[in-house]
Amino acid sequence: MTREAYEPWYKDGLQFGCTGCGECCRGLGGYVWISLSEAEALATALGMEFDTFTRTMLRKTITGLALVDDADGNCPLLGPDGRCTVYEARPVQCRTWPWWNENLVSSERWREAAKRCPGMNRGEVHSQFVIDCERAKEF
Repeated sequence: MTREAYEPWYKDGLQFGCTGCGECCRGLGGYVWISLSEAEALATALGMEFDTFTRTMLRKTITGLALVDDADGNCPLLGPDGRCTVYEARPVQCRTWPWWNENLVSSERWREAAKRCPGMNRGEVHSQFVIDCERAKEF
């Protein structure tokens, strides 16, 4: 009995080149999941004491820790210029955009996400292998 290899709709790869616009960080609400080690790195990057960071920047949920959104539903780590203030220390969830499962379920979902992200469908072509490796990262 032979088994056909699974070929996702993006088997030929997808284009993405981050523009640094911050649209993926604005007005979405939701959750930016944070591990304890990421919380430590973020506190350090912001020059904050860990206890202060956890008390003011994190919320506990049933499934883990997440950043607290600002009043507009934006990531609290966005600077006044709309760019990430801790880019080098950003969490895995942020590092793996747009390779999230919800965006890769179908080409329709990808196109929908691309309406908000000017870097999608532009820039470097990422292979299926690279995309699947990014998808596998936990957040």
